[in-house]
Amino acid sequence: MNLLAGEFYHVYNRGNNRKPIFFNESNYLFFIKKIREQLLPVSDIISYCLMPNHFHLLIRATEKSIRTRPSFGGKPMQEFPYRIGILLSSYSQAMNKQNGTTGSLFQQKTKAKILSEQVEGEKINYFESCFFYVHQNPARAKLVTSLKGWKYSSWPDYAGERDGTLCNKSIFFNCTGLTEKDIAARLEENYTQDDVKKFY
Repeated sequence: MNLLAGEFYHVYNRGNNRKPIFFNESNYLFFIKKIREQLLPVSDIISYCLMPNHFHLLIRATEKSIRTRPSFGGKPMQEFPYRIGILLSSYSQAMNKQNGTTGSLFQQKTKAKILSEQVEGEKINYFESCFFYVHQNPARAKLVTSLKGWKYSSWPDYAGERDGTLCNKSIFFNCTGLTEKDIAARLEENYTQDDVKKFY
């Protein structure tokens, strides 16, 4: 994972062998608390969606994200990947203690896919499509019939139904020109994996 300041990224990981990583409501809330503690100080959190066996984050890397620091064994690495490692490690330890298990809860490598690319000299931005696709995960997985029923994502904040402080909504609204009213309508549209195919 090597980030560039100012770029948007889709960050995600899942449980080993696609097994659950969240087992009850307090686990979801604990993970969100860890995001706030570890990632918010060094990046702009744009949105998130936590699913029973995986998670999605959309972030904008900042200068703090890419700051180099010594890591495990003294090898230098960027601040954001280092903190992702701390977050997942500490969360795994808590879940092992809760469940009486051992070993890693997550797949070995967390992915961070940049949400722009150059096509014939033109910069194409997949940020908006990925934003909607990620939020629609609970409905596609048939966990809820309406996105209003899934509270472990930033959808309620963007739809004006909750006043959360984790996500920097102004960045999204400024970059896309959308409003809360637009968000509520657009989230009912069907964004397929083909819309953000290169990121999976």
